Amino acid sequence: MKGISIEERAVTLAHYIIDSKDTVRGTAKKFGISKSTVHKDLSQRLEKINLDLFTSVREILDENKAERHIRGGLATKKKYENLKIS
Repeated sequence: MKGISIEERAVTLAHYIIDSKDTVRGTAKKFGISKSTVHKDLSQRLEKINLDLFTSVREILDENKAERHIRGGLATKKKYENLKIS
């Protein structure tokens, strides 16, 4: 992501999240930047750059936030199932 402006990065991240429905953590890993940077770009900077894009991303981020306890529970279940088998 080097060589592009902060605004371009925020828009690129927004389009990626909209297309892939990925999480902040997954997006950060994909682009090689920190979760904090992704979150700040999408929750603060994008609102000033493109309000329509911000609204679309906000819906996905809110959905991910609502589902994260379920994903965490499934990950824990999988961890302990793997321990039983070994």
